[in-house]
Amino acid sequence: MITAIRTHTGMIRKSNQDSLLAKSGAFPLYAVADGMGGHRGGNVASAMAVACLSEMDLSLPPDKGLLNDAVLLANSLIWKRQRDDFSLSGMGTTLTALWEGREYVILAHVGDSRAYLCRGGILTQKTSDHSLVGELLRSGAITPEMARNYPYRNIVTRAVGTDETLDCDLIRVDKQPLDRWLLCSDGLTEYATKENLLLAMQMPLEAAADTLLQLALDGGGRDNITLILLEVAG
Repeated sequence: MITAIRTHTGMIRKSNQDSLLAKSGAFPLYAVADGMGGHRGGNVASAMAVACLSEMDLSLPPDKGLLNDAVLLANSLIWKRQRDDFSLSGMGTTLTALWEGREYVILAHVGDSRAYLCRGGILTQKTSDHSLVGELLRSGAITPEMARNYPYRNIVTRAVGTDETLDCDLIRVDKQPLDRWLLCSDGLTEYATKENLLLAMQMPLEAAADTLLQLALDGGGRDNITLILLEVAG
């Protein structure tokens, strides 16, 4: 796939706790990880998660079991690291990954980073937010409008490395020519509506990436911002 990648510290934070992966191979692999757990811990957790995925054998076609194994390994290593190093206690990370096959992609997802698919002018969020707000939305307790200003919208209910065990969402999606994918941290989606995302994702790829990044910065840039845009060849 054609790619356009952006990452930015934002307007408030002093360091970027997001990590990303764009690894080429017979079957390329892409990922966004948004670290949490203090200044040092977030950096460490997201980098460790991405490093685990980077060790995968990309000569093999995408497989849910192999990708799940890599995420679980990342979870185990981060959990042990924060257990053994008090200064990293409580660290963890979101992780949203896309492994590209010839005719399909496999998504792995934990946390509240997101994967979107734009196909035929229709934008669909393909991941479910593992967050308090996500759970309240799915139960109907709050509306999408209420969610944008909900005081606890940044509470993540599932993350890599925060518990000894982990349940990772795994999804297979068939590819179609000119599909566009967006993997992003919540530093973007805090500010971008579905309409904003759809408009940007129909622009030329590099312009779309610039537009999305600027949208988050103009909104306030209170968090780190990371996005990977992908386009299937026509």
